[in-house]
Amino acid sequence: MDIINHLVLGFSVALTPTNLFFCFLGVLIGTLIGVLPGIGPVATISILLPVTFGMEPVASIIMLAGVYYGAMYGGSTTSILVNLPGEAASIITCLDGYQMARKGRAGPALGISAMGSFIGGTVSIIGLMVLAPPLAMLALKFGPPEYFSLMVFGLTMVTYLCVGSLIKGLTMALAGIAVSTIGQDPISGITRFTFGSLTLMDGVGIVPVAMGVFGIGEILANIEANIKQEVYSAKIGSLFPTAKDWIACKWPVIRGTVIGFFMGILPGAGTVMPTFIAYSVERRLSRNPEKFGTGVIEGVASPETANNAATGSSMITLLSLGIPANLTMAVLLGAFISHGIQPGPLLITRYPALFWGTIASMYIGNAMLLVLNLPLIGIWVKILKIPYNVLFPLILLFCFLGVYSLNQNIYEIVIMVGFGVFGYLMRKFGFEGAPFLLALLLGPMMEIAFRQSLLYGDPFIFFKRSISVTLLIVSLFLLITPLFPKIAQRREILQELED
Repeated sequence: MDIINHLVLGFSVALTPTNLFFCFLGVLIGTLIGVLPGIGPVATISILLPVTFGMEPVASIIMLAGVYYGAMYGGSTTSILVNLPGEAASIITCLDGYQMARKGRAGPALGISAMGSFIGGTVSIIGLMVLAPPLAMLALKFGPPEYFSLMVFGLTMVTYLCVGSLIKGLTMALAGIAVSTIGQDPISGITRFTFGSLTLMDGVGIVPVAMGVFGIGEILANIEANIKQEVYSAKIGSLFPTAKDWIACKWPVIRGTVIGFFMGILPGAGTVMPTFIAYSVERRLSRNPEKFGTGVIEGVASPETANNAATGSSMITLLSLGIPANLTMAVLLGAFISHGIQPGPLLITRYPALFWGTIASMYIGNAMLLVLNLPLIGIWVKILKIPYNVLFPLILLFCFLGVYSLNQNIYEIVIMVGFGVFGYLMRKFGFEGAPFLLALLLGPMMEIAFRQSLLYGDPFIFFKRSISVTLLIVSLFLLITPLFPKIAQRREILQELED
């Protein structure tokens, strides 16, 4: 009964005209940036962060969350029609989706993608609603040592699962922690590494950094790549899969939902890894595995269901523990903090309208996406034909306007441009941005938890608490896995697939 009462509260919040509008706006923008290759939800949410500062916290979180799961829907459109993933989670969809389009079955491919996404997304929201409150109650028993170890574990998982060498990932995590120390000491108030700059006294802002690394950096990388797209121009036809298609996709959709949901909970797994695993499982279980990659509908249904199932479950650790499970959640954590709200065990009790309103809006948003995506396919095809030399300058303009509108401080634009060059160089030399941004966000919280733990008077307190020592042991094991040849080889194979 409690869950029903909470859902009634959530829908009463989400169905207000204002929140309903921002939910619609979020999923529409999310679908659009999912359709357009080379932008992605991280850069978009970073660009939109300044816009949300003048909004109510509930409306802003509803809109930004809509951008996230909306992008998962839109990414499949580009993969199927252009053979170019609009969003990283739709990379694997290119294999069979585009081949279906070449065979004249673009309509059923788009249809099963949208419907599988709806099923996976809805089931993951139910899981979020069921698991987040008890997990938050468990987290209330955590002290500073457990929180420090949990943040170390989350950062280690992101570093371990990122594409590229473990050393490079660890380097970026340490760089993020170093940058997070700029500004005032969180306990004593002494300024550190500010070099007399008033702008840096409050630390390096998450918005200029995120917009630089994932906005400007993404633009520079895509301009250098000189992406060219050839849009599938034949008639798309009926968007509804046949009865035979549904029979073939029944179990792939169910398995994709389960894989996506449980993989999405893991810090660092993101939405890319579940799609590869779901696709691999279907190919292994198929009676005709040799047909995968030639245009089988199961190769579209399973990964597209998995990436949407992972979106809902990835919010579980953010809302209940305050630990982002992936890069997009890290940016969303920045949005919470910007509104003066700390996600974690007390979020549900202190801000019930925000928590349950966000969950209810995800139900509504998924229904909106199902209604939006199928009729608007023709419009998305036209948008795909916009030249990049027109699109990217507009995104760059939004980045500059967005950062300057924060505090009307030109030095924050300088910080954004500096980190934009930094983000471009990271991509060029094979460094991941996820460990850097997550470390930048978690750095101050890790420092406070570490120093509060030392107040117990025992420097070995982290190894005398069962939960804390378990998390640290698992983190250490992940860091030394390159020493085990078989594990290292499997990790390299997965990284090659993602590349």
